[in-house]
Amino acid sequence: MSKTSELTFAPEQDQPVRYMERTRSYYLGLGYENPYVWAHYIDVPFSRLKKPLAQSVLGLVTTAVPYDPDKGLQGQGAPYNAAAKFYQPYRLSIDSSIDLRIAHVGIDRKNANMEDTSCWFPLGAAKRGVAAGRVGALSDHFYGLPTNRSQRHTLEVDAPRILEMLQADGVDVAVLIPNCPICHQSQSLLARYLESAGIATVLMGAAKDIVEYCGVPRFLFSDFPLGNAAAKPNDIASQDLNFELALQILESAPTARTTVQSPLIWSTDPAWKLDYSNLESLSAQEITRLREEAEQARITARELRVNNLGS
Repeated sequence: MSKTSELTFAPEQDQPVRYMERTRSYYLGLGYENPYVWAHYIDVPFSRLKKPLAQSVLGLVTTAVPYDPDKGLQGQGAPYNAAAKFYQPYRLSIDSSIDLRIAHVGIDRKNANMEDTSCWFPLGAAKRGVAAGRVGALSDHFYGLPTNRSQRHTLEVDAPRILEMLQADGVDVAVLIPNCPICHQSQSLLARYLESAGIATVLMGAAKDIVEYCGVPRFLFSDFPLGNAAAKPNDIASQDLNFELALQILESAPTARTTVQSPLIWSTDPAWKLDYSNLESLSAQEITRLREEAEQARITARELRVNNLGS
């Protein structure tokens, strides 16, 4: 058989990371015996556009948090920072000084860029979309959705509050951008909630298994490291391409559970997909250290949650 006729398969690891499986193995390896139960639905609500995008008001919903220098390291290379978490939905002006960070959630710290905000918050691409006439207008604010392990709290407390904010700003369509695994679940739950209320949504994410397991109306999947679902770093062309794809999905999705994969490639070497929460590559000493860090983060997050929700 000639070389040209031989089968040439892609490397086995060059497929979407199975984050539910990866995180389950990770936490079992750290000694946690009760694996997390992810949200899962069969039926998915679907709301069609009520008017063309060129006449619509678009809102951006993020799980990133405004930077607070008093809350520790949050830039490139920052470790997981539970102190920077937020527990109540927020609304901020799109014309304000915007510095959003993602150190408070479980992103891919080895591979994701933590400096270029456009990697996780496509405000620049959205404004260019408005200038080009693709979108009628952006809402006066953008919106922050807390990353909450409690699906009930997300659905019964956070999602209704975000809906109130969007309705107050006259939002017609929403683009939701998650970062960590739980962020993907929270934004998926929010997408379902907003669609049931008549607001069409598209989720721009990197954790395909979590989003599709939950079940959302429209999903733009980018095979990128967690934390960088919106675009490649310092690459305006990738920002605009992905945002335009998200807009096209809003316009053309024929039914719920529509997934479109971005053609953008993070790296020609797919080895980066083996890094996230992979205990097989760590020593026993490193695993012990991670267990101690996880426990401390849980304590910090619990204290912050009590203080924030009780205020």
